[in-house]
Amino acid sequence: MNIRYLRYFMTVADTLSFTRAAEQLHIAQPALSIAVKKLEQELDITLFHRQERKVSLTYEGQVLLEHAHQIMQQIESARLAIDELKGLEKGEVRLGVPGMMGSYFFPDILMAFKTRYPNIKLRMVEAGTQSIRKMLVNGDLDLGVVVNRNVPDTLATEHLLNSEMVAVVSQVHRFSKKSSISFKEFFSEDLVMFREGYFHRELADEICQKYQLESKIAVETNLLPMILKIVEGNHAVSPLLKLVAQCEHQVSYVPFEDPVKLEIVMAWRKNSYLSLADQTFKEFVKEKCV
Repeated sequence: MNIRYLRYFMTVADTLSFTRAAEQLHIAQPALSIAVKKLEQELDITLFHRQERKVSLTYEGQVLLEHAHQIMQQIESARLAIDELKGLEKGEVRLGVPGMMGSYFFPDILMAFKTRYPNIKLRMVEAGTQSIRKMLVNGDLDLGVVVNRNVPDTLATEHLLNSEMVAVVSQVHRFSKKSSISFKEFFSEDLVMFREGYFHRELADEICQKYQLESKIAVETNLLPMILKIVEGNHAVSPLLKLVAQCEHQVSYVPFEDPVKLEIVMAWRKNSYLSLADQTFKEFVKEKCV
């Protein structure tokens, strides 16, 4: 199978347009059409439904696209391995981190890593757990920090630390003097929450479903400083990691009567090559979490 033709196919599948794909690939559209047609002839299948101004994948095309992503990841892994054998390190770590971890746990670790390894580039993407898992599976990230829940079978994980979700409230809120609160008490309050796709939102939704509770979400935002400001002003409450609440002295936090324990792990694609830079960073973070 011609790898160049496979890459052309993936670009058309991504854009659903031979014209846009040709522009991205910097080749003439007729040459692209011929290449895709040759691939179809080689495989003896039709990859696209072609209409006058519309292109869509056939079922066979969808199946090939899934395998094509895996093939390209393996090719990239092979190139990295050969480069390192020749003494050429990748020199970049693509890391996905949830907002709370990125703001409170990782800055010191990242700076310490850069001090020790100044030539390795760190590219950190701050996103929700669902997005990080998806980007890892698709090969858009090398490593990701996620909660060890609903992790796809295609990802490997390694323990980093344990944490706990707590109720964060203003210092004048009636909950602030309590030693613990029930889920029923907490979810009776107005909430400020991350949007769907973030693990603290997933947990809240699961708790409500399990205990047949209804959440009263007053504000949705992915900005952690805004969440803390709203809580500080006693306008709403929010469930956040204890490691965040301990750093924010302008708010109070209360454990739940039924503790919400979480395991934070480092994740990466199984059967995928981790560059020397990735392996070095993974071991460095694990060392700092001991």
